[in-house]
Amino acid sequence: MRPIRPSVTARRGGSARRRRAVSRVPAAVALVSALALTATACNSDDTGADSKASASAAAADTGDGTIKIPDDIRQKLKEHGIDLDKWKNGAWKNWDKDDWLREADEFINPIIKGLWNPDRMRRAKDPDKGVDADDISGDQGVTDPTPAPVKAQAVPPAYHANAATAGKVFFDSPEGTMVCSATVVKDPAHPGKSNLVWTAGHCVHAGKKGGWYRNIAFVPSYNDAGMSTQQLQGASRDQVAPYGVWWGDWAQTSEQWIEQGGATGGQGAPYDFAVIHVTPEKGGDGKSLEETVGTALPVNFDAPAVPKVESITATGYPAAPPYDGQLLYRCQDKPGRLSVTASDPTMYRIGCTMTGGSSGGGWVETGADGKPALVSNTSIGPVTSGWLAGPRLGTVAKGVYQAVSKKFAGQ
Repeated sequence: MRPIRPSVTARRGGSARRRRAVSRVPAAVALVSALALTATACNSDDTGADSKASASAAAADTGDGTIKIPDDIRQKLKEHGIDLDKWKNGAWKNWDKDDWLREADEFINPIIKGLWNPDRMRRAKDPDKGVDADDISGDQGVTDPTPAPVKAQAVPPAYHANAATAGKVFFDSPEGTMVCSATVVKDPAHPGKSNLVWTAGHCVHAGKKGGWYRNIAFVPSYNDAGMSTQQLQGASRDQVAPYGVWWGDWAQTSEQWIEQGGATGGQGAPYDFAVIHVTPEKGGDGKSLEETVGTALPVNFDAPAVPKVESITATGYPAAPPYDGQLLYRCQDKPGRLSVTASDPTMYRIGCTMTGGSSGGGWVETGADGKPALVSNTSIGPVTSGWLAGPRLGTVAKGVYQAVSKKFAGQ
């Protein structure tokens, strides 16, 4: 399996103090996971982006349409040797591995207003994370027979009416502009007013050999009208992103993904999940993401064992051929078990023809109460497509989720 290579959002401090910082963070609270299906290196073209935007991770609206970066964020950038003006004008394109922020407390993602324009979003590529049959050994834990492919079904537009919690995560990596799928989830600290997004760890962090990706942003109901690629070439930003562009002001994933996540063999995949806290690019009107899209999914960290799950529905924007990443699809199947490493939790696996780009998309199961809940996210799949696998969300995933919620509980 090849790792997806998302890019980072801050420059890595190489001091021993920063490297030790992770040891002070519980494994369940660490940041990023690693997943992406079939991905191709992407060629980014930033000439059309507006790099003169105001910016910040926890931006404040000044009332005149601009965004003022809070002093604490500005200071944090300074501590990491980041000049905000230089960053906005293209310094984020420097992917020197010695400056790549990696650890759990080093996530920095200044807003660059206008960077994610329709053309840049349309050309974003999926991160590569495919597996060969030889990567999975039958004697490692429990693995059920490979499921029969289930043909992905197009979600009818408007997507907001039929899959309101779904959207796309855009980010920059050393390979260029990348894209994953994601889901709006509830926030226990802010009932009815969540700003939390669930995706794959590999969509925010490069794993064992890298750090945080950069310019991470979420677009709910991307291409809500289901326009074709040709139609999108002339679409306005409001048509492509009718519910706005939301920048990640914090992201967290499992420490297992940070330490183990890799490009081959499914390394770290059982812990390939992440939670992003977002803020509106333009400062917003005071409404949360959940209020803006009208709903959010609860997350079930006590989902039943694989044999007891009757059906799971996976949703995402597949971008690798034969798909082009512009339309929303879903697959429904009874899951089987997939064990990548005997010592790691067994993953869910379903038959599905979705390809790279669907990574990070939500897996939903109807619980005993008859209500849908998120139970996993797309993490890996074979190079040739046909099935998808996602981590079971247990104690570690719950720790990541609760940590992000608590971080913003008083805001």
